Amino acid sequence: MIYLCAISNISSGSCSEDCSFCTQSARYHADIETYRQKSIEEVVKEAKKARENRAIGFCLVTAGKGMTDSKLEYVSRTAMAVKKALPDLNIIACNGTATLEELKELKNCGVGSYNHNLESSENYYKQICSTHTWDERYQTCENVKVAGLNLCSGGIFGMGERIEDRLSMISSLKELQPASIAMNFFHPNEALPIKSNSLNIEDAFNLIKYMKKELKDSRIMVAGGRERMFGDRVTEIFKAGANSIVIGNYLTTSGEAPNKDIEMIESLGLEIAQTCDG
Repeated sequence: MIYLCAISNISSGSCSEDCSFCTQSARYHADIETYRQKSIEEVVKEAKKARENRAIGFCLVTAGKGMTDSKLEYVSRTAMAVKKALPDLNIIACNGTATLEELKELKNCGVGSYNHNLESSENYYKQICSTHTWDERYQTCENVKVAGLNLCSGGIFGMGERIEDRLSMISSLKELQPASIAMNFFHPNEALPIKSNSLNIEDAFNLIKYMKKELKDSRIMVAGGRERMFGDRVTEIFKAGANSIVIGNYLTTSGEAPNKDIEMIESLGLEIAQTCDG
């Protein structure tokens, strides 16, 4: 069974943090579209399109380090509008670091899951971000579980980290036991300090296999960088252990057309999930 998820970048760019992997940081002046808040009507329209494309998860993503009162109010109103229009869609929020109280409020407004990635190991994180700590990320993930939301967490591979760092991050994910794990593969941008993806394709497949082996009860979602990392060998991610993908565009990069992904999955004789079982 393959689970499809779609992303809506509802607040883009102008982030004050210095994450070396992120084009949404204002420090690097990447050539991306920036806006404070997408209209709720537009987000609902995107959600309906995602559902037509057989996505059962829809993620509301905002730029910035963490939650603020105004962001919480906006995401809450957006989540309620999407849930009213599409009651069977699992609403995922991805709004940075968040307190237990903030996460409970999102749950009350129809959010079912919260995505907050560790991004890398605790040790390597200091090499790619100086404006906030890895511990803050881990604490938010713990808050998500206490709030009664499904946790989606993972990281980015290919940022120059060592094998030991990859294993360390996976070990941290084992402690958290997320319902879903986002495996992203670094997508270079000339504006960013990290200039290239340090991972080769065989290592990428082996990471999916290892993630599935170590976290067999979690959904393994291959997300950002999928098309660039795997190219014409993308079908092999399912044999390696992936059972979920992001369809459509990512935050600031384009993805494969959803109908092409659906055709690919069905050509393999795999079934696309119709509902989200948590």
